[in-house]
Amino acid sequence: MRRRFPGLHQTAGSAEIPYGLYFVQVERLNYRWSARKPFYTIRLRVIEPKPLGGASIEGRLYLSEKALWKLAWFLHDFGYDAELLGRDELDEKALIGLTGVVKISHVVVHGASLLNLDAFAPAAEWQKLSAAIPKRAPEVA
Repeated sequence: MRRRFPGLHQTAGSAEIPYGLYFVQVERLNYRWSARKPFYTIRLRVIEPKPLGGASIEGRLYLSEKALWKLAWFLHDFGYDAELLGRDELDEKALIGLTGVVKISHVVVHGASLLNLDAFAPAAEWQKLSAAIPKRAPEVA
């Protein structure tokens, strides 16, 4: 039996979000336990730039001792509750809806393309950072 789902081909994941800076909102955070490297998977919804608005960015924030600095950077720049952070507590529900700026890149590991969350900045910095992004010249057909 065949079924038709209009728009299915557009969500197949073949279109990667290009590397760069994005103003995003936290949609989901899930803890994943691993003996070597526990981590959070995080889904961010793109707010700006407008042409990619609504697209999702999914990445990982590792929880090993060596990687906690990056999680702390993310929490600080996205405006996570300083009191909870001061007590070394992470309330996953309190993260949903927080906004900030993320810089992403892609890397291939063992043949799989993975997304890197390279840098973070507070939401208030978006206007200044986005103004510094070089604008592409219009493509000539």
